[in-house]
Amino acid sequence: MAERILTEEMENAIRALFPRYPTRQAVTLPALHIVLEKLRYVPPQAVVEIAGLLELAPSQVQDTLSFYGIFPQDKPHGRTRVWVCRSISCALRGSDELLQQLCESAGISPGGTTGDGRVTIEIAECLGACEHAPCMLANDELHHCITREQGEAFLRGLK
Repeated sequence: MAERILTEEMENAIRALFPRYPTRQAVTLPALHIVLEKLRYVPPQAVVEIAGLLELAPSQVQDTLSFYGIFPQDKPHGRTRVWVCRSISCALRGSDELLQQLCESAGISPGGTTGDGRVTIEIAECLGACEHAPCMLANDELHHCITREQGEAFLRGLK
């Protein structure tokens, strides 16, 4: 039997959601977010355990997980997760160059995580802030009208 992934705290947080949703299946996405917040990824064993709590087949949980690009399964994302927008507005204002520069400075490719686990840099299709192009989302903070210099300063400021 595989080692348990979900802690008692995570399980209790998931169970606490049951009264708020019409079905257990509706708790799938919030449950995935709970695991992602604690572990910075959702390993396959967590999918099995979530399915057990929600009385679903693991494939049902996996379907939800794989639909969204925010849930890594193979390894944790960095402590800071940076999403660089590549919508048409951001691309026209230099987001491709910003992405390339951030990745080069961090020594990783898009979707990669630095060896020290400090940062993951990813591509976002749209961050919904076209009037502030180019923009990036770092964890929960939107950075808008970002220049390459500001991107460099942001990376240097990460601890």
